[in-house]
Amino acid sequence: MSRQVRDRRPRQNTSPSDAAMVAQVRDAVLSQAEPVTGARLAAAVQSTGRLLGSEGAFRTLDRVRAELQGLGPLQRFAEDPAVTDILVNGAGAVWIDDGGGLQRTELAFSSDADVRALATRLVSAGGRRLDDGNPCVDVRLDRFRVHAVLPPLSTTGTLLSIRIQRQRHFSFEELVSSGALDLRMSAALRGIVGKRLNFLISGATGTGKTTLLAALLSLSAPHERLVTVEDSAELSPAHPHAVGLQSRHGNVEGRGSVDLAELVRQALRMRPDRLIVGECRGAEVRELLAAMNTGHDGAGGTIHANSAASVPARLSALAALAGMEARPLALQAANALDVIIHVIRTAGGRTVSEVGVLETAGNGELVVRTALARNGATSEPGPAWEALAAKLDRGR
Repeated sequence: MSRQVRDRRPRQNTSPSDAAMVAQVRDAVLSQAEPVTGARLAAAVQSTGRLLGSEGAFRTLDRVRAELQGLGPLQRFAEDPAVTDILVNGAGAVWIDDGGGLQRTELAFSSDADVRALATRLVSAGGRRLDDGNPCVDVRLDRFRVHAVLPPLSTTGTLLSIRIQRQRHFSFEELVSSGALDLRMSAALRGIVGKRLNFLISGATGTGKTTLLAALLSLSAPHERLVTVEDSAELSPAHPHAVGLQSRHGNVEGRGSVDLAELVRQALRMRPDRLIVGECRGAEVRELLAAMNTGHDGAGGTIHANSAASVPARLSALAALAGMEARPLALQAANALDVIIHVIRTAGGRTVSEVGVLETAGNGELVVRTALARNGATSEPGPAWEALAAKLDRGR
């Protein structure tokens, strides 16, 4: 649950005159059809005729650069290495997540028009358009994943959601030392990767599924070729032979789109030792299960689910999008998937709460039986521990 706390960062007050000067410099730079360079920015600042001093000039340069090329007033949050998400709920509310849950900041936009202008610029930089005819857009910008929604679809003004991909990724050892994994759980996960079992990491939004997936992939043998398929590229495993594919949205006419299902089919032609789908969210689950059932072991991915036990229902919903019925899905998934790894977010941070074995029950339905479950600082064996141990002994 989100919790509102006071912003711990010093508030950067902006007087009307400062804002006007920044706007003046920005407009001066944009009025010339030339690349935006540091020299041009500095000349535009000097052209205002204001005596700013070296510190004031540098501060103004940073603000104008953020207005033109960065996240505008949100740039200071993006520069904080702890911040992973920035959420703008109209002009008056900006929230961030710096690892301790969502927190409301003291930053506010002057008007919703300013939020819309920022959102439009970011979306345009990603090669798409945001307007009344296209009011919901998701784009990828370098290390930012940007999602925007315009009124009247949004009832609270322009909504802007920014996920920041950090260049630094946690190693598996760091996850263990942080308490996200205890020794028994870490040994089981190492075995899952080492024995090339097929797995899915489940969890809610923001629980660290991608972080754990990247850490697990880094344990793969150096000679293995990893091919990752994602809707928005976030995986960056510390591995010498990892290549990635990213889906593409259609253009203004709706043409040229390439979805995850097609990318999975393409990835299978790229001689993968491990096929990884960053997030199973649609019909691509059919291709992934088919690949797992045809000799592509060591495969994995993530899936949104509130618990390990709810993964079968989530798989059924996704498979229905691909035209699969419940019975064929159960047969394919039971033969293809070995392990479900569930992650949660607690007051103490993100942690692996359960490792389960995917099986079919007597009625033919998919079920997840617990093999390991977190109990405080350690994990304890569950009813399916022997089944998991058997898989780890023999591999696939």
